[in-house]
Amino acid sequence: MNALIEKRIGQNIRDLREKAGLTQELLAVKLQLRGCDITRSAIAKIEVGQRHLYPDEILLLKEILRVTFDDIFATR
Repeated sequence: MNALIEKRIGQNIRDLREKAGLTQELLAVKLQLRGCDITRSAIAKIEVGQRHLYPDEILLLKEILRVTFDDIFATR
């Protein structure tokens, strides 16, 4: 995937997480409770575009953050 797009998606996730009032740690815990094996460090890497997202993570992020796919993948 294009590095600029990954950084943009990561920034979207960070913005959406902050808008939801969640820390990286709390988001990681919420994902873990839904069966996703992820750490706070992995969330941080996703947010700066250094780690790819897996399909199950995307679906759970959408659910936890109560957003749309367009919100996550917007490349404005």
